[in-house]
Amino acid sequence: MSSKRKAGIGGREQEQRKKALNTALTQIERSYGKGAIMRMGGDQGNLQIRSISTGAINLDAVIGIGGVPRGRISEIFGPESSGKTTLCLHVIANAQREGGIAAFIDAEHALDIQYARKLGINVDDLLVAQPDTGEQALEIAEVLIRSNAVDVIVIDSVAALVPRAEIEGE
Repeated sequence: MSSKRKAGIGGREQEQRKKALNTALTQIERSYGKGAIMRMGGDQGNLQIRSISTGAINLDAVIGIGGVPRGRISEIFGPESSGKTTLCLHVIANAQREGGIAAFIDAEHALDIQYARKLGINVDDLLVAQPDTGEQALEIAEVLIRSNAVDVIVIDSVAALVPRAEIEGE
């Protein structure tokens, strides 16, 4: 008769670890909101990812979900004058067409409202911020995100997010 010990963690230790993990998960959700961390098993793995169309059928197809995913951070990057802002403005226009609320954090202070209007954006409903520093831009974005009331937030551009200390010459 050979008795095999079960490999791994004992029952009592496992219960302690579960309790510690549940405490950590509760703390994360309290600090960052429900859904900040979750298990991917069960129904989570089969969730349909909601998206906002970019307005470019081929790009939406390549992305694989029909556009830019909602509730996620997506970075659009490329050379100067390659169409990054135009693409983002199309996403805003499509979000508005679906009844969504959009914000444009204009760190470059270069948003052309007439051009945005030509692309189909309802500029009267568009939230626009022109922050003085990178910290201010990110704080505005954070408040909008935590409100859970805005469908798309564009920050144009990451390169223009200059820290306060750099502006003040520190």
